[in-house]
Amino acid sequence: QVHLVESGGGLVQTGGSLRLSCAASGYTDSRLTMAWFRQAPGKEREFVACITSLVDDIYYADSVKGRSTIARDGAKNTNYLEMNSLKPEDTAVYYCAAAASYLGFGFAYLSASRYDYWGQGTQVTVSS
Repeated sequence: QVHLVESGGGLVQTGGSLRLSCAASGYTDSRLTMAWFRQAPGKEREFVACITSLVDDIYYADSVKGRSTIARDGAKNTNYLEMNSLKPEDTAVYYCAAAASYLGFGFAYLSASRYDYWGQGTQVTVSS
């Protein structure tokens, strides 16, 4: 059983930065595809970024591409999502997700249903 714990959310002004962390236990992090999704009030959960197992392929949603960086620290079993130039539309609960498989094919990484484990979420609020 994989347990995921997010941290690093908070309130930030437009243009600011945040680094979200997701600590994984119960599995070797490098063997997991790790991702971030977000869900704003009244909206569907949407993909933000992922780093795949095995080869660390990285994918970003168009909405955050160029402003965000996902990385993993295998020694700490932790992955990070750094977000810069934050906008009010980035306001959401951010969820860490993990899959015990490679999802870097056919846009599989975009689908929340492909992920086996989820964290409890961390709130990010960007004020205008």
